[in-house]
Amino acid sequence: MGVLSELVEKRVLNKKSFAILIDPDFASEAHLQKLVDYIQRSPVDYVFVGGSLISGNHFEYVIDFIKKNTSKTVVLFPGNYFHLQEKADSLLLLSLVSGRNPELLIGQHIAAAPLLKNSKVEIISTAYLLIDGGKATTVSYISNTQPIPSDKPAIAAATAYASELIGMKIVFLDAGSGANSPVSIDMISQVKASTSLPIIVGGGIKSLSQIKEAWQAGADLVVVGAAFEQNNFISF
Repeated sequence: MGVLSELVEKRVLNKKSFAILIDPDFASEAHLQKLVDYIQRSPVDYVFVGGSLISGNHFEYVIDFIKKNTSKTVVLFPGNYFHLQEKADSLLLLSLVSGRNPELLIGQHIAAAPLLKNSKVEIISTAYLLIDGGKATTVSYISNTQPIPSDKPAIAAATAYASELIGMKIVFLDAGSGANSPVSIDMISQVKASTSLPIIVGGGIKSLSQIKEAWQAGADLVVVGAAFEQNNFISF
């Protein structure tokens, strides 16, 4: 069963999922081994690999390491089509629907299409909504787009539903790496009410209580980055 099928099934059953995000640029062997140790002792369902700006070429190494040392599903979270990797299990094909940058709505997808045509990686059309987390983030700078204001949940809800109408399969609400605050509970709740699609929430989540609040508000999958190591989420 692929990631999309799993999330759809879990949504019906009201079962929640947890993922960690690894930035390949900061993944030395020692760092990865530490992460693997945490992953093995934590309720991690998926390992996301990627980021908005990747300056090195460590993608394949990181994916290999995770797959050789864990049984977790590896999901690509690409910043552009250069980040495509055949060894991953799934790919979030992100369309930045909260912005108006055509390159990230369709341009990168066209460039990636020949590479994806014969790929065995599960490809998941993902409506990516950048949400204001209280500070400028790499993704807002790189994408040259303004995030949806945190106090405008109706905009996020309408965007999510519009994304469903045009055929997207997952909604991803992201406050961005290093955000001061996560996506608000009100926004998650309104997006949940507006769409039948599985909802991923990430960015600015630093505590177990924030994970649980996001789940309770309607998130199907919560993604945590650097805070995973810092807070060592061993059990929920």
